Amino acid sequence: MAFEPPQRLVRALGETAPSGDDWLEKLPAAVQQAAALRELTVERVQVPGGRSSLVVLVRRADGTPAVLKLAPPRFRPEAERTALAHWGGLGAVHLLEGPSAEGVLLLERLHPDVSVRSLPEAKALLEAAGTLRRLWVEPPDESGAGGARVFETVAERTGRQAEAMRGTAVGSEVGALVDAALLAREELVAAEPERRLLHGTFRQSKVLAGERSPWLAVGPDPVVGECAFDLARLVRDRVEDLIASPSGAATTRRRVRKLAESLELDQERVRGWSLFRAVESGVRALRVGRPRDAELLLEFAGWL
Repeated sequence: MAFEPPQRLVRALGETAPSGDDWLEKLPAAVQQAAALRELTVERVQVPGGRSSLVVLVRRADGTPAVLKLAPPRFRPEAERTALAHWGGLGAVHLLEGPSAEGVLLLERLHPDVSVRSLPEAKALLEAAGTLRRLWVEPPDESGAGGARVFETVAERTGRQAEAMRGTAVGSEVGALVDAALLAREELVAAEPERRLLHGTFRQSKVLAGERSPWLAVGPDPVVGECAFDLARLVRDRVEDLIASPSGAATTRRRVRKLAESLELDQERVRGWSLFRAVESGVRALRVGRPRDAELLLEFAGWL
């Protein structure tokens, strides 16, 4: 199969690829091999696609539509596989095969061009929150297989991110936000109210229309921890529209309150994780040379 990886994926991987990484160069051959092994007919690459994986629309030998997904090891595709298997299609896309080649997933085909973002904002938030609630289940038992854990905890993931934030040179104004975000994280991880399997990177664009259910989640980067962590990206959805609106700050605070109330979570914990994750994303955008994204995220964080 001859194709050019979507530019969105190429740019995103270029920001995070370790020295000497050749995953993109090997990608065409990897797609061809994965499709042949499963007797799949390739239809097209999904464009613009994601920032951490290649999504290919395919058909199985019996004509059933499906999705072939390939991701570099650093984006934890095996954790995604384990989470999808544990959810068993409840609230999330179905995994169509068990353990297979590392970094390759065969998934149920949803409607890739129809996300919950297509709905009016209030309805979109309601549907997204309802989908997310179904994913918050007890994590699978990971005591077997020599004690190796598949999932990171929220404390582990955000601990790495906090260290990177401390190591990034920022101005005094951004520095105050970083200090506030780091303090919020310390207080949040010190007293975790529950431990659930979380989507990890949930937002409106991660909820697609399906046939067996109106809306299903895709693309998790699963993590184990408190539910409030999973709302942080949803709180800042459509951040460009929020920043452009004269009532953006009030809308943001109202969104925090409504999401916390609808999912029966502590409003301050939702606010705290929203602050930490917005500042972390903004500082990371600065570090990799995306100043416009950084400006939007840090202005949003200032409202929290």
